[in-house]
Amino acid sequence: MASSINSLEAIQKKIDAVKLFLSVSLSIANAHTVDFYTCDVWDQFMAVPPVEVLTEITLNGDHKRAPEHYLNHCSGTTKKITFGFCDDSKRLVDVAELLEAAYAHSLPGLGVCVGRTELLQSLRHTDNAQPLEEVPAAVVESDEFMNSKKSHEVQAMSEVVASLAQRCRVKQVIDVGSGKGYLCSFLSLQYGLQVYGIDSSSVNTHGAQERNRKLKKYSRAYQRHSKANRTPTVMPPSGQEDLEDIAPEDNSLPELDQSDPASAPEDPFLSALCVGMVEPTSPRVPPSELSLEERERRKRENLERKARSWVNSGGMGSGMLYSPLTSYVTAETELKEIIGELEDAVMVGLHTCGDLAPSTLRMFVAKRELLSVCSVGCCYHLLSEEFDPTRQECPSSSVCGFPLSGYLREQSWFCGRNARMSACLALERVAKGQGIQMESLFYRAVLHVILRDHYSSFKSEKRVGNVYSKATSFVDYVWRALRRLELDESKLSDSVIQGYHDTYRPRMVEMEAFNMLKVTLAPCIEGLILLDRLCYLKEQEDVAFSTLVQLFDPLLSPRCYGVVGVKAPGMELSE
Repeated sequence: MASSINSLEAIQKKIDAVKLFLSVSLSIANAHTVDFYTCDVWDQFMAVPPVEVLTEITLNGDHKRAPEHYLNHCSGTTKKITFGFCDDSKRLVDVAELLEAAYAHSLPGLGVCVGRTELLQSLRHTDNAQPLEEVPAAVVESDEFMNSKKSHEVQAMSEVVASLAQRCRVKQVIDVGSGKGYLCSFLSLQYGLQVYGIDSSSVNTHGAQERNRKLKKYSRAYQRHSKANRTPTVMPPSGQEDLEDIAPEDNSLPELDQSDPASAPEDPFLSALCVGMVEPTSPRVPPSELSLEERERRKRENLERKARSWVNSGGMGSGMLYSPLTSYVTAETELKEIIGELEDAVMVGLHTCGDLAPSTLRMFVAKRELLSVCSVGCCYHLLSEEFDPTRQECPSSSVCGFPLSGYLREQSWFCGRNARMSACLALERVAKGQGIQMESLFYRAVLHVILRDHYSSFKSEKRVGNVYSKATSFVDYVWRALRRLELDESKLSDSVIQGYHDTYRPRMVEMEAFNMLKVTLAPCIEGLILLDRLCYLKEQEDVAFSTLVQLFDPLLSPRCYGVVGVKAPGMELSE
């Protein structure tokens, strides 16, 4: 890793390049799917037919038309085109050029990331490197108690985290947003690290504690059985019942709550995605919303839980210490108030939601005892933006999640919520045929036309929610939506509703093509968010090493990039 490739100046130049591309193309990502027909979105942004867009995407941009073909779309033969858009009309005229530019401004196209293997070699092949040690008496086969996605993530990330801990010569790991504790348990059982898992949900914390107890029991039984039969993939009879309790009853691929309208996203785009297109969210309750009794209860439970964990694991010597803690943390959180035995540590976060990922990096920079960090974020649509023109997402009194770096903050860069929602899409999965459920998006957009034509206040505080999953037809969908919105049903009839469907059905291909372009732009928006985080670390004088690393297979885990930083003195790594 040459220093010139990953220097602060080099990263700033990459940011500038992505910004320039997005300044031209971001309007597509920010277009609201609900408004697709009411605002005539296709004609507003496109000067090419939808079939041409879909054909180019299918061909991966390999098929090129003659340049004069695109100039004819630009209201003249001498108009300039930038990234496929006509400079005058601001409409897309060259699909292939846009696709090529989108790849060039994604993280793979920019060449800014290192591979996991390369990072591990860099961490280990140094003057004070030591062989990575596992706990031989605590063998854990992760695929026995996690689904394939979670197993892949935990195994890949835990090796990096363990290498960071060994590189910095620490034994403590702090997992922020630890959820159900899979990563914590694996780090504790497999690598003998003292792990504190902090999550704002007491339900997650209780579940993680019980799951860890069963994993320890399974690990001991598994080791006994392996020695007896030399067949480590066979589950011992004595542990079968407990293993079933922790088997993947919770598929980590997300499903939004369909029964509660309040849980549905404001934009139906996310809810229309196939399962696995976006990462799940975790509820977080700010301390200001907790009663004094609740705060005291959590503190008491944390102390009791740490004591039980110490006793159950046999103390530090057993290498199996994991303490789930319940707390809402920010960059201002005093970790010593949560962890009484706090020492120098590695901070980690696996798919930390929204603002929690940048808060993790802020904590790493602010806390002297945190010597390294490995953060994988998700749920970009839940990020707050400092320069949101409406100031709705990030009040002036709050610390916002984006932008994080001083470089982007000086430029007052703003993405927009719809663009951040687009960043949650999984290009690799869509390319493999795990596409977008277009019919539900189509239904919602046509419903918006009906609301505009027949109801004066179609901008309601109430949300339609995901009524699509229960509807048997478009007519049924509209009736259900009207009841959800508490609107007068006497204004419509089945035939009128069906008429709207029949009128717009031939234009559904426009929506399909447009949303495929959104998917194509997703890696660029995600790339800017992650480059901003990397730039933030490189701006810190005491951070000796920082990089972006691809930790996971994007087909298994779309949010596959991690931000890694090391600030331990005297432990500089070549970048």
